[in-house]
Amino acid sequence: MIGDNKRLTALLPMKAHSARVTSKNFRDIAGKPLFRWVLDEMAASPAIDKIVINTDARAILADNGLKDGDYDGKVMIRDRKPEICGDFVSMNLVLGDDIENVASDYYLMTHTTNPLLSRATIEKLIEEFLSAEKQNRADSLFTVNRHQTRFYAPEGAPINHDPANLIRTQDLPPYLEENSVCYLFTGKSFAKTGARIGEKPILFETPRLESVDIDEPSDWFMAESLLMRVAASEMLPKE
Repeated sequence: MIGDNKRLTALLPMKAHSARVTSKNFRDIAGKPLFRWVLDEMAASPAIDKIVINTDARAILADNGLKDGDYDGKVMIRDRKPEICGDFVSMNLVLGDDIENVASDYYLMTHTTNPLLSRATIEKLIEEFLSAEKQNRADSLFTVNRHQTRFYAPEGAPINHDPANLIRTQDLPPYLEENSVCYLFTGKSFAKTGARIGEKPILFETPRLESVDIDEPSDWFMAESLLMRVAASEMLPKE
């Protein structure tokens, strides 16, 4: 899919501590640890050459059966530097450390907390980005949720509609919300902005059911219900 002897490296940062859902990265959900869901999908894609896990939890990963070189050599575990550990460290600093130490033409970044992200969607967004890059239309990509509903400011002022002249919500102009599901960029793009979003990003809409992000306990229950359906379907006999 990548071609031209270029390489794509996936970045999957993973820390031991979680502020709102205790140890969520390693907790079992629908039959396996949370981190395994997106890791399995990425490892199955031939478009991804390497998966870098920047972590302060190497021992916890080992307890869960993951070590350097797993998934046919794709996995590389990097110990997170003490100065970029903690809940208030910018993710761009973590990514910058990986980019500085792992050479690649492209970098795809996601989170363990997006367990419903599928291989098919990953490959689709890679394909869309590569096509746009060849036409010089984009230097990066990030995923979004589309909203077509009536928004208000906290003090009650309407933002995108006139309450006295209601139109159908599906006819309102869409607002796009960065959903943190996936980012795709080059080393050159990251160097320019110091961030995973470059100067000419594509906004890629992810399927609604794949856009669940586990941040709060309620998100965990939602994701678990959906993943149990996925797990059940995988156990059905193939036609």
